[in-house]
Amino acid sequence: MAGTDREKQLIAEGPAIILVEPQLGENIGMVARAMANFGLSELRLVNPRDGWPSEKARAAASKADHVIDGVVVFDTLEDAVADLNFLYATTARERDGFKPVRGPEAANRTLRARHAAGERTGILFGRERFGLSNEEVALADEIVTFPVNPAFASLNIAQAVLLMSYEWMKTGFEAEQTPFAGPELTPASKEYLNGMIGHLEAALDARGYFRPAAKKPKMLDNLRAVLTRPAFTQEEIKLLRGVISSLDYFSPKTPRGAGYPERKAKADRDTHGDADDT
Repeated sequence: MAGTDREKQLIAEGPAIILVEPQLGENIGMVARAMANFGLSELRLVNPRDGWPSEKARAAASKADHVIDGVVVFDTLEDAVADLNFLYATTARERDGFKPVRGPEAANRTLRARHAAGERTGILFGRERFGLSNEEVALADEIVTFPVNPAFASLNIAQAVLLMSYEWMKTGFEAEQTPFAGPELTPASKEYLNGMIGHLEAALDARGYFRPAAKKPKMLDNLRAVLTRPAFTQEEIKLLRGVISSLDYFSPKTPRGAGYPERKAKADRDTHGDADDT
């Protein structure tokens, strides 16, 4: 078709595009086409309404078959982002919370730098009708929004993906070099980070932090928003989990050294079950 040259090298790299509960196969196909136009290839779907595969999506993709053929479907958003080190959530609405908000150009410079460093990154897009929930935005590290007419800010999903994909391609033409680099650290995956947050939730539950109980979901959202901002490394999360474990095992009345092995063993049994019962 016009504009397609199969003799040239196909660019297929960059952040994963994650669509949450997309409704129409045609929209998914137009997203795939926009991605292919600007060198993106990894498309993930969370619980698509009409199932997968979709011939309507393939037709609307206009020969972006490499994107359609590589689609991976997930039941939950948590599973779809578990292997990613850094995630943007796109939204046109102002959100409560602590997350930095970027424009598409600045966001893609960050994505390009992290991609060059070997990190796995992604961009999260919401439903056609009402976008992303606050709980879904909370899973991201930062927010990206578009400079649009405030009185008519709604973009369809393919337009939003096209804008981000275009800015991604632009950053590939920038050759920025630095004279030295920081220490080599391993970026933490979302699975690693969510494990720490779950550990912290259990420790706080045991201490009655979530009061009143009806406010616990909002309090957890706020905690998650704070803890996803720094883009922790695995080494940092190991350190923090050691701190949380220390809170589980010690207190002013029973400091370290006062029956520590027995208390630690009991705490482990309470949390994980008795490993000796085989």
